[in-house]
Order: sequence, then C-alpha cells, then structure tokens
Amino acid sequence: MGDLLDEFFKRPYVAAKVAEGKLPDTWREIVGDRVADLTTELRLEKRILYVRIQSSVVRSELFYQREALKEEINRRSGIQFVQAVIIR
Repeated sequence: MGDLLDEFFKRPYVAAKVAEGKLPDTWREIVGDRVADLTTELRLEKRILYVRIQSSVVRSELFYQREALKEEINRRSGIQFVQAVIIR
C-alpha cells in the first residue's frame, strides 16, 4: 500500500498540486516570518507565482531575487512547477 501511495504522489500532476498546497509554508521557510507576514497575496496561475508585498523596501529587495526564489521553491518542492515569480 505504501508503494502505491508513493507512486501516486510522484505523478507530475499530483506532485504539482501537493507542492501548490504547501506553497504558503514553503514561502515562509524561504523568506522568513517577517517577509511572509508582509505578503498579502501568493497566487499561482499557469505556473507563474504572483506575490504581493506590503512593504516597498522588501518588494524591491525580492524583485532582484526572483530567479533565486523560483529555483528554491522548485528545489524544496521536488518538482519544477514555478516557471516565474512576479513581485508586486
């Protein structure tokens, strides 16, 4: 039974949905509590992650780290499900 579940969760569509469900927690782990608290929107559409940040200073800092954020999200998720990060 365990092998069947492992195989099921490794399917690309299922793995992407699980990773999407864990995205708020993954985001908090990557950026930390303070930045996560300033995040007002975290939305995934067609493999593009839209992030809305309250602070203009934090928003500017994250803007320059978009590629690194994308790579770290995908690495921690174990699947390449985020194609780009848009910071607003």
